[in-house]
Amino acid sequence: MVLDRRQMMIGGVGAGAALAATAGPRAAPAHAANSGPGGTSVTDYGVRPGTNADQTERFQAAIDDAAKSGQVLHVPAGEYRIGDLRLGSNTLISGVPGVSVLKVASGSRGLAARSAQNIRLSGLVLDGSGNAPEGDGNDSALLYADDVTGIYLTACKVTGSRTNGISLNASSGQISDCEVEDVALTGIFCNDSTGLDVSHNHVHNCSNNGIQIWRSSAGEDGTIVAHNRIDGIRAAKGGSGQYGNGINVFRAGSVQVTGNRIIDCHFTAIRGNAASNFQVIGNSCARLGEVAIYAEFGFEGTIIANNLVDRAATGISITNFNEGGRMAVAQGNLIRNLFMREGERGVGIAVEADAIVTGNLVEGAPAGGIMIGWGKYQRDVNVTGNLIREARIGIGVSTVPDAGYAYITNNMISVTAEGGVRAMDHAKPLGPDLAKNSSESFRNIAVFGNVSL
Repeated sequence: MVLDRRQMMIGGVGAGAALAATAGPRAAPAHAANSGPGGTSVTDYGVRPGTNADQTERFQAAIDDAAKSGQVLHVPAGEYRIGDLRLGSNTLISGVPGVSVLKVASGSRGLAARSAQNIRLSGLVLDGSGNAPEGDGNDSALLYADDVTGIYLTACKVTGSRTNGISLNASSGQISDCEVEDVALTGIFCNDSTGLDVSHNHVHNCSNNGIQIWRSSAGEDGTIVAHNRIDGIRAAKGGSGQYGNGINVFRAGSVQVTGNRIIDCHFTAIRGNAASNFQVIGNSCARLGEVAIYAEFGFEGTIIANNLVDRAATGISITNFNEGGRMAVAQGNLIRNLFMREGERGVGIAVEADAIVTGNLVEGAPAGGIMIGWGKYQRDVNVTGNLIREARIGIGVSTVPDAGYAYITNNMISVTAEGGVRAMDHAKPLGPDLAKNSSESFRNIAVFGNVSL
C-alpha cells in the first residue's frame, strides 16, 4: 500500500502519543507553577497575594535577587500590599495584565528607579487608591524613574494616584500599551527625555493634564507621542491653559505627535509651547474647551497637517510672534463646528508669521475661517487653496501700518455673513470684501483669484 502525506502525518501523531503514554508523566521543575519559564516568582520569597500584611520587604528581596541573576521576576495574579520599592539595573518584572495588582500604601512613593539601566515592567497594575504617592511635584508619581537608560513599560495600568501616574526624568525607553487613569496631576509626565517613545496608551480621567513632554531648558528632545487615546482631561488647578491639555509639549524640540485620538479636554488637545521643529500630524481631536491645536510662544518651525478637529473654540492657533513664534505649515486639516468662548475665539485657523496655510477645510466658524496676524504681529504669510464655509468672515488679514506682508490667493469661500476676505485692525473689519473688490489700497497684502459665494 502506498501511503500519502496526510496518512503519514496522522500516523506520526498517533505514534508520538503512544510513546508519551508509555513514558509516563514527567516531573515538573520546582516552582514551575509560580515562576514561569526562565525566571523566579515573588511567592518563592514568601510574598502572598490577598493578605493585608505589608509585603514590601520580601518583595524588595525578590526584585534585588532577580535583577542580580538576570532573571524575570513573575508576579502571579492577585493583590499585593506594598510600600516603597526600588528598581535597580536589569530589573525585569512580569505580571498577569489586569490582575497582578500592587496596592501602594498611603504616603508611599510606589516604584522608583534612579541612575539605572535596562528596566522592563509588563502586566502590572499599580494602584494608589487616591492616597499615594506622597509629594506634590513633577518627580512624584506612582512610577518614577530618574536617569534611567532603557526603561520599558508594557501592558501596565496605573490608577488612583494623588499626584502623577508615571513620571520619567532624563530617561530613555518606551511606554506602550499601558492605561493611566484617575490621577490628580498628570497621567504621563516626561522631562528631559533622551530618546523616548510614548505610544498606544489610554490616558483618561486626569485632573490636570494627560501627557506632558517637557525640558528644563529649550533644546532637542525627539520624543515620539503616537497613537494614544486621551480623554477626560480636566483643569482642576485652573489657569489659562497650563492645565486641561491632552498633550502638552514645553521647550522640547523635534517632538512628533502623530495619530492620537484626543477628546473631552477642558482646554487644548495638543499644545506646543516654545517647542521648535514640532510636528503635529494626523490626530483626531474633538470636544475641546479652547484651542484644539496650539503652537505658541518662542518656537521656530512647526508642521500641523492632516488633523481633524470637531468642536473647539479655535481649531489651530499659531501665535506669539511677539515672543519669537515663527515658521509654520498648516496643511490639509479639517476643522468644523467651532464656537465662541466668553465672547472670543470662534476661529478656524489663526496664524501670524512666516507661515504657509494651504489645503485646509474650515466649516462653521462664528468669528472667522482663517485669521492672519494680530495688529502689527504679522509677517510673510501665504494663504492659498483653502475651502472655508459658514463663517462670519472667510479670511481676515491685518492691515495696520506696522503689519507685514500676506498673500491670499485661490481660496474658495462660501456662506459668509460679513465677506469673503476682509482687511482687519485687530478684531475690527475695514473696507469692502476684498474677494470682490481691489486690495490695491492696502500696501501689505496681495489678494487675487479667490472665489466668494
